[in-house]
This record gives sequence, structure tokens and C-alpha cells, in this order.
Amino acid sequence: MSMGEIGYDAYKIRLARSADLDFLSEIEIDAFATLGRALGRQGAGGTVPRQTLEKSLDAKLLFVAVDHVDHPFAFAAGAELDGAIYVVEIDVMQRWQRKGVGRRLMQAVIETARQRGASGVTLTTDRYVPFNAPFYASLGLRMLDEGEMPAGLFEILKFEIDHGADPDRRVAMALWF
Repeated sequence: MSMGEIGYDAYKIRLARSADLDFLSEIEIDAFATLGRALGRQGAGGTVPRQTLEKSLDAKLLFVAVDHVDHPFAFAAGAELDGAIYVVEIDVMQRWQRKGVGRRLMQAVIETARQRGASGVTLTTDRYVPFNAPFYASLGLRMLDEGEMPAGLFEILKFEIDHGADPDRRVAMALWF
């Protein structure tokens, strides 16, 4: 176990259930406070639309970390995109951060992508925040140049930049199998 990681018996990662959907926006808002501080922003961030989360649930690409009473406190939502599994969102409530939960959620996504025969795992993120691009790099993902991005991933990155993300900070990453 790495420093800061808690025992696996304290929580588990499982596929989400319909009842878990009611807790995910609360998790996302709580987790945004950490990202907001890292980016120097105040206020609540947006949340993933419920319809998007329902699609991840239906595709069996919505994972939750749950405590000893099976209450969700973190999640990772994925979607099939360009033959890969795209990580739509990953969030861990503040009191559970820096304990290995995000790593285990990402490992669940990566393992599921491998089992399904996907070409890899992709996502978009901030280049500089330590728990964004550097964290994903520690899992084997690498930043992609524009010419390396599949069309769907390129469109997502372009959309994010067109809607206010800093083009010098926002990057696409992938772990190809």
C-alpha cells in the first residue's frame, strides 16, 4: 500500500446501480472544490448531465467507490468513443482524496477497456494540475498531439476550448493497448 492509501477493506469499487445516480452530482460538486482551488477559481463547477451518466450506467462503464455501508463517495464515468473507452468524468469527494481511490477507479476503467477489446482509454484534462495530467501519466496515459487524436476525441477537446477551457492547459491523453 502506498503512503496515504487506505486499506481496500475500507471501501470497494463496483459497477454503479441506478440508485447511485442520485449521489453523483453531490460527489462531483464536492470534488470540484479541490480543482477550483488548484485553478484559482471559486464557486461550484458544473455537473455531468444525468442523461450522460445514465448512458454510462447502461453501458456498464459507470464505476463507484463505496464505503462500508455501500454509500458512493467517488465515481468514474466512461463512454465508448473512437473504439476506445473515453473517461467522461472522474471525481472523489475531498475527504477521500489522496488515498488511492482515483487510481483504483482508473484501474477499473482500464481493465474494463482491455476486457472489452477496446483500443485504449482516452480523456481530456488539465496539463498542469498535479492530480490531472501528471496523475494520468503515472497510470501510463500520455498527452496526444493534434495529429494523433481520433476524430471524436479531437472534437471533445475543441468543444471544451471553444467553451472557455484554456487551450494552453487543456490536453487529450490516451493509453493505447
